[in-house]
Amino acid sequence: MAKQPLHITNGNSLTNYLNELDIVGEKLTWQEMLCEGPTLPTIDSDNFLNLRTTFLKDFYDIDLDVSELKEELNKLDDFENYSEIILWFEYDLFCHINMLAVISLIQQKKINLPIYLVCSGRISGEKNLKGLAELSTEQLLKHYKNKVKLKSEDIQLATTLWGIYCGKDHNLFKPFIVKSSTFKYLSNCLKAHLKRFSDYKSGLNVLEQNILSIVKDYDIKSKHHLLGYALNYQGYYGYGDLQLNRIIDKLNIFFTVKKDGINLNRKGYEALLGTHNFSAELNNNIDFGGVNKLDFQFNKKLNRLVKTIVNEH
Repeated sequence: MAKQPLHITNGNSLTNYLNELDIVGEKLTWQEMLCEGPTLPTIDSDNFLNLRTTFLKDFYDIDLDVSELKEELNKLDDFENYSEIILWFEYDLFCHINMLAVISLIQQKKINLPIYLVCSGRISGEKNLKGLAELSTEQLLKHYKNKVKLKSEDIQLATTLWGIYCGKDHNLFKPFIVKSSTFKYLSNCLKAHLKRFSDYKSGLNVLEQNILSIVKDYDIKSKHHLLGYALNYQGYYGYGDLQLNRIIDKLNIFFTVKKDGINLNRKGYEALLGTHNFSAELNNNIDFGGVNKLDFQFNKKLNRLVKTIVNEH
């Protein structure tokens, strides 16, 4: 029997889309959201699964289907049946962290097959960046035809960055922001990641500041209305409903919800002006790989992460 490609997709929507188009090959659907929560360098391990299971349950009340996840990952063990591996991941941070993990997992399993990348983002003639599942049939097939083969240095870069993400010093990402590579949106994603840590003045990160700015600048009628704006105006993050709803709930201290809409309160204006650091009040105690969000703040002047100074009164 002739060998076929293995397609690793960024979610069920895209897997279903590829099946509808009769794209030839086995499909492995990557279900994780590794841009949030603790991670370990070695992915296909019980320790990794236990860590992720606990995080998803504690933060999002999601029961990770470990058997389904293992069933998908087991497809990698049949690599002798495949001619090549094709990664389908998008321009945003959500997808890029998953992509780094997938490439690292392929290397950890010592799979020696050509690896190609299909990555969407900027589309000629269109204003907004597009996800793969948002592309027209013609656009998606064109992306597939123009898939890019990853060079050995690309694969090494991905595994290096995954190691940094799982480590304790995320300032190590900084040199890679200005390094050119096959991953054309990587620089944007690394910059976006560092700005997920709280600003040293306001205690809010870029996403939190953006959501409060939306409340200030637009006539927001409800939290659901606010979620819609946050989804559409989040730049390179690629967060989903679950993640943004959690952030909006954390920001409750900064706005007042009434029948006729949502308005910033005094704290909200102070946070946007940066007159007070609200990091402790927000207490957004979440891990990004090997680092806790509360342990570092982003200093715009230095353009780097600095350790959070805990003031004891």
